[in-house]
Amino acid sequence: MNNLSEIKFEIEKLANNSNFTELQIVEKLEKYFFNKKVNENLKLYKKGKKKVSEITKDLKISPRKFYAILEKKKIEHKKYKKNNLE
Repeated sequence: MNNLSEIKFEIEKLANNSNFTELQIVEKLEKYFFNKKVNENLKLYKKGKKKVSEITKDLKISPRKFYAILEKKKIEHKKYKKNNLE
């Protein structure tokens, strides 16, 4: 718990010295670490060492969001087409 209290203190100190609130700082940190984790997983995905299901489970996102990330970063992937059986 001591480390957590140190982190809280640093965030409060940063909030007092900047024009951001504590929540804004935490959101920025969350985005940073999420993007860091995504980039690590994308490297493994490109090499074929990690599957989409494993990545989405690690990142706790839906496969649809992961494919949107792939398209945004212009990484090739298989597109599955649904056939309408009417």
